Amino acid sequence: MKKRMIGGAIALALFVPFLLIGDLPFQLLIGVLAMLAVSELLRMRRLEVLSFEGILTMLATFSLVVPLQHYLTFLPVDGSFSIFGLIMFFILAGTVFSSDTYVFDDAAFPILSSLYVGIGFQNLVNARMAGLDKVSLALFIVWATDTGAYVIGRRMGRRKLLPTVSPNKTIEGSLGGIVSAVVVSFVFMLFDRDVYAPHHFLVMLILVALFSVFAQFGDLVQSAIKRRFARKDSGKLIPGHGGILDRFDSMIFVFPIMHLFGLF
Repeated sequence: MKKRMIGGAIALALFVPFLLIGDLPFQLLIGVLAMLAVSELLRMRRLEVLSFEGILTMLATFSLVVPLQHYLTFLPVDGSFSIFGLIMFFILAGTVFSSDTYVFDDAAFPILSSLYVGIGFQNLVNARMAGLDKVSLALFIVWATDTGAYVIGRRMGRRKLLPTVSPNKTIEGSLGGIVSAVVVSFVFMLFDRDVYAPHHFLVMLILVALFSVFAQFGDLVQSAIKRRFARKDSGKLIPGHGGILDRFDSMIFVFPIMHLFGLF
């Protein structure tokens, strides 16, 4: 626990200043974190990160996360996704030049990995561009869900949620995470009424419960991936916490669904 607390404190101390600054420094940080996250997926699959395929996968992820069209004005309005598509074609070209050893199924994993990670981190960047309050609310929802699920699950958990995916998670813990997210968001929104625009206060509380469910689903998806590759953690970058994906798996799901409901 001591190692976990120290690791978490160091990670927050590095992350928060960039979050407060926003703009390009924050975007570049998130782009780098996304590249590290997708490299963890590649390693789980036992793919070489510094190979031609690995470098293209990380570049594809970075291109989705950072709004390149804001800085390279000759790009179209969807410049980031256009660059991602171009890199995807390069990865698929491997099925032509190495057709005997590299087939479509092999190319699908790095492409899907970069899309999965890239879309989630892209919406984290979009949320920060919309305002510090928007991204803060999302982070509070995720952290409250994790904390509530852990505390209630440890104290009251009896019935397993999905034991074949994550044996330690319980139904009681899951409900505790949802309640915790709603309570924390309720207090947050009392002090910042603009953060839930364009929705009504009560509607937003219902949406928060939905976001909490998505946060837990993101965690379960990552658990399923790790179980598939027989890994306890996605990486070892953050002492006591694991890798980047272990910390951002819930956010990868929460930010896109918040964007879908027009919160940023």
